[in-house]
Amino acid sequence: MPEFAARIITWQKLHGRHDLPWQTKLNQPSDPYAIWVSEIMLQQTQVAAVIGYYAKFMRRFPDIASLAQATQEEVLQYWSGLGYYSRARNLHLAATTVMDTHVGIFPSDFSSIQSLPGIGRSTAAAIAAFAFNQRQTILDGNVKRVLARHFLIEGWPSGPAIEKKLWALAESLLPAQEIQAYTQGLMDLGATLCTRSKPKCEACPLNTTCMAFALQRVNDLPTPKPRKIIPQKNTTMLILRCGDEVMLEKRLASGIWGGLWSFPEMNALHQIEGRQVENEVQKRFGCKVLSNQTLPKLTHTFTHFKLHIQPHLLDTLQNHASKDNAHLWLNIEEAMGAAIPTAVRKILRSLQS
Repeated sequence: MPEFAARIITWQKLHGRHDLPWQTKLNQPSDPYAIWVSEIMLQQTQVAAVIGYYAKFMRRFPDIASLAQATQEEVLQYWSGLGYYSRARNLHLAATTVMDTHVGIFPSDFSSIQSLPGIGRSTAAAIAAFAFNQRQTILDGNVKRVLARHFLIEGWPSGPAIEKKLWALAESLLPAQEIQAYTQGLMDLGATLCTRSKPKCEACPLNTTCMAFALQRVNDLPTPKPRKIIPQKNTTMLILRCGDEVMLEKRLASGIWGGLWSFPEMNALHQIEGRQVENEVQKRFGCKVLSNQTLPKLTHTFTHFKLHIQPHLLDTLQNHASKDNAHLWLNIEEAMGAAIPTAVRKILRSLQS
């Protein structure tokens, strides 16, 4: 076994994470469904943020059949606040695929795992390793950071040439045995010791062979992504309120927050006057506006752009407008429990206070 893998396996057994809710105990059979759900939730999201959502999600959808039978809206509701909602839509779609194509049994074949919606090469490898003890290679952000530092690999790790190099390196390091401990150890090492900032190199089991540590270049690697200007977008959200109820509008399935419930919007290319907002509400919803209050702006950051939101709180005469499948009138507590994005949740909380 390569020394690199042996050190990670030994360290993982002594110091790694062993009590995560989706992990099975030693010598007990693994649940592919539980591992699959956890790996999808962990895409671009830290363990601490996932644990609470995972427990709630698994109570409602304890198996593939219950997930497949649910509506997409309910799945999104249990994902609300976790972000990257395409993960939830793909998870639901993949569950229906498993029911239809694999008679409800999560596939063990690596190619079949990777063919499911929302599962890329690294995620498929993690599922295959943890659920079926298969010798497959992972390469998530944590692993890229460990490899880039240990082997002094310069260049942005997600660039095509560097990523290809990292895949080949990762494959060459795979141990012949104990693939689960090795895979978990790589993840744990990147998440707890070889962190992006303030890495704990003194406690790292690889510090005697790490080239970046030897050359005091740990903070230089991995090479950051080439900087580019982040696009800025603006929108105005219309918060129609009647008594203790507010109106939510279902967003189109495509685009940001696809399929979630949000406030109606007006594109804000320039400063919108209060009268324009009231006219828009009258035109679109037939609501007479009694008062119009401009709330503080908030900014929501997506992966590729920043969205600046200007909320307008509009007290209306009645709430009979737009009562259809695309609109809901709910009190704030009910609205907080709906499938809503984080930005909408923040606005609702401001209304509560």
